[in-house]
Amino acid sequence: MTKTNNTFERRKARVRYALKTKAADRLRLSIYRSEKNIYAQIIDDKAGKTLVSASSKDKEITVKGSTVAAATAVGQLIAERALKAGIKEVVFDRGGYIYHGRVKAIAEAAREAGLSF
Repeated sequence: MTKTNNTFERRKARVRYALKTKAADRLRLSIYRSEKNIYAQIIDDKAGKTLVSASSKDKEITVKGSTVAAATAVGQLIAERALKAGIKEVVFDRGGYIYHGRVKAIAEAAREAGLSF
């Protein structure tokens, strides 16, 4: 394991621990970003199931790829799908990613679309 990957894994574990101790009763909005795409899903950790998901690969997203514009569209789409499923409050799990750029764009777009976290 490289030093960079080890740092990422440690940061990811630290974020998850904080989420589980402070907001264990809420659903989790988890983010994954790859070089080509960005993904978001709302997870119920108690049941171990994904309730709602969206990605830059979805047909509803016109902006493709891994850009801030695509991340904004994914944030809006995940919020719309969550509200349709009756989910209003979540906790934001940024994983090991820094709250900047595409991750920040998803969070802000989801908040503007009506999701509370």
